[in-house]
Amino acid sequence: MLRCGAVSWQGRVVALHIAPEAGAPMVSVPEVRAVPGRGLVGDRYYAGRGYYSARPSYGGREVTLIETETLEALRSGVVNAAGDRLGIELTAAESRRNIATAGVPLNHLVDRTFLVGPVRLRGTRLCEPCQYLETLTGRPRLLQALLHRGGLRAQILTEGVIRVGDVVRPD
Repeated sequence: MLRCGAVSWQGRVVALHIAPEAGAPMVSVPEVRAVPGRGLVGDRYYAGRGYYSARPSYGGREVTLIETETLEALRSGVVNAAGDRLGIELTAAESRRNIATAGVPLNHLVDRTFLVGPVRLRGTRLCEPCQYLETLTGRPRLLQALLHRGGLRAQILTEGVIRVGDVVRPD
């Protein structure tokens, strides 16, 4: 859809996940409260018990998002820089991201504000994959497969409840 000469989009929340502690399995929830400066109620980073919680200067861990389109590409055999088909099965929960989206161009939201249901977020940086994720999932080559497509880290600007099925759109 075009509007005012610019491309416009609208996506949706497909799944929500939180984990009570670092390394604990992600739990699927139908809704979650987002709190500015803290994160998602019930999640490890909200409680200060995330793997990277001791590194606050690294920032941007209030909420993380991933595109379901990326997960589908992994499964269908995304091709890496060497031309290898990877064919990695990874669920939204296994990605360790809080919000799985459909139809949302996450890489384009760095330094931009957007709405997830009633909650206003600001993309802070790409959520590049790390060795910790590859180790937790037991999926070799995951780091390579998710490079520059591992999702988005975002800051929560307004408090509210995010629900599965909520609309995601530019602010």
